[in-house]
Order: sequence, then structure tokens, then C-alpha cells
Amino acid sequence: MNRVQIRSSERALAVGTWLIVGGAMLYSILTVTPLMAAHTPAGWRWTAPILPLVVDAAVVIVVRLDSVLARLGGQGGGWPVALRWMTGAMTLALNIGVSALAGDLVGVAVHAVAPLLLIVTAEAGLAYRRALTAAVLAVEARQRAEQETRERAAAAREEARLRAAREQREHEAALVREQREHEARMAREEAERQERIRREEQARAEAAERAEREAVERRERLREQQQAERERLERQAAQQRELEARERAERERREREERAEQEARERAALLAAGPPAEKLGEDRARQVVKAAFAAGLPVRVAAELCGWSVGWASARYQELREVTAPTRPALEGATP
Repeated sequence: MNRVQIRSSERALAVGTWLIVGGAMLYSILTVTPLMAAHTPAGWRWTAPILPLVVDAAVVIVVRLDSVLARLGGQGGGWPVALRWMTGAMTLALNIGVSALAGDLVGVAVHAVAPLLLIVTAEAGLAYRRALTAAVLAVEARQRAEQETRERAAAAREEARLRAAREQREHEAALVREQREHEARMAREEAERQERIRREEQARAEAAERAEREAVERRERLREQQQAERERLERQAAQQRELEARERAERERREREERAEQEARERAALLAAGPPAEKLGEDRARQVVKAAFAAGLPVRVAAELCGWSVGWASARYQELREVTAPTRPALEGATP
């Protein structure tokens, strides 16, 4: 059986046990209450159901705690056994009391069924629970053993893999060492060969250097003379370029000032014309709005000067702001 089947069996046992206990308790209360009422003073007959309830409560405690201890695999000792049998005997005696006092053997047998079934069910349920607990523990032990076996196998495979990897790394390291030793030997041989070639070339270079030293000195003197002449010519050319640049800058400055004055006069003329008698043409209106924008006038004033609506003038202002936005910070930064 697997754990699911064992759990299902435990649930079936618990449900059946509590059905039997509940039925026996109800039957016991109905049977024992008349007996207790017949042997209780008239003023206290209302207490007749208390005794069967107390005895049945003890039965419930015994059944419940036995099931918990059995599930945990524990033993309660002798007292739980004594309580179990004592409550069973009391329930049996109370249930058959009326029939026994009347000498009714059939009634004794009939009323003994429920208490005996309760006693035997409690004992059998305890045995069943202990057996099921042992089965659960066995299943868990087997699962733990299988898990440990799988873990050991996995550990063994991992160890083998690591050992193989370590051997592979050692082999590769040995190959690398051999390769490095071979390369170092080849490098030493090549260095020695290059050193021999270098000494031979150095000797030839020294001989050639002595032969060409005088020619180099002559070329150096000639180069110095040519360099001096070039520097003189370059100074003259630089002076000429500087003079031309100053003249060009001065000319451009005068032209900018003239353009600025011309634009200022044009804007002043446009703004001085005042509000027109009728709506200006779009080109003329755009020139007026541009002049008002450059002069920093409000949108309302620009609309009055061109005869167009404030909304149209505001849209033209927004276009002019978008056009002049990239250049305005640079111009403001350059203003002294």
C-alpha cells in the first residue's frame, strides 16, 4: 500500500469509529436515563442524564486520545488501559442494569450489544491505528532509504564526474606545460639568432654611418638654410593673412551694423504706422507681427497693429519663438 491508501484507510477507520461511538452514546443516554431516574429522589430526577453523559464523555476522551497516541506511535501506559476498560464496564453495567434487575436475560443481551460493540471497537480501532502507524512509518522508512540510495548514487556519479574533470584538467595542464616549454625553447633559439643578426647589422650600420656622416652634415646645413628661408616667407604670408583677416572682420562688422540699423528702421516704421483702417494682407501682417515680436510687444498690440485676430497673432508669435528658440540662448550669453 502507498501513503494515499493508508491515509484513506485511516479516514475510514476514524469515521466508522466515531459513528459507532456516537450511536452508542445516544443509545446509552436513552437506556440509562430511566434507570437513573428510578433510583434518584423525585426532586433530583432532572439529573438523571448527567451520569450517562459523564461516562460517555470519558469514552470519547479515551477513543480520541488513543487515536492520537496510536498515530504518533506512543504508549500511554497502564492508566489509559484501566480508564478504557473501566468506562466500558460502566457503560455495559448501566445499559443492562434495568434488564438485569428485572431478570430479563433477553433485555440484558439486547442492551449489551451497544456497550460491547463500543468496547471492542475501541480496542480494535487502537490496534488498527497502531498497525496503520507502523505501516506509515515503514513506507516513510522505505522512501527515505530509496531517497538516500538515489542521493548516494547521484553523489557517486558527481564524484566520478569531478574526478574525470580533474584528470582532464591535469592532462590539459600537462599539455599546456609541454607546449610552453617548447615555445620557450624555440623563443630562445630565435632570440639567439636575432642577436647574431643584430650584431652583424650593427657592425654594417656603424660602417655606413661613418661613411655618410659628412654627407648628412652637409644636407643638414642646406636644410637649415632652406628652413630659415621658408620661415621668413611664412612670417610674411602670416602677416599678410592677418592684415586681410582684420580688414575682412572690420568690413563684416560694418555690414552687420548697417543691416541691424536698417532692420531697426524698418521695424520702427512698421510699428509707427499704428493700427490700420482695415485688415492688412497676410505678408504685410506677418512683417508687422515679426517687428512687434522683436520689439517685445504683447500679442494683443501686435494683433491691433496688423488688424488680424489675437489668436492668429498668438500663433505667429509661437512660430517665431520656435524659430528663435535655438539661437536666443546663444545670443543672450553673448550679450555683455
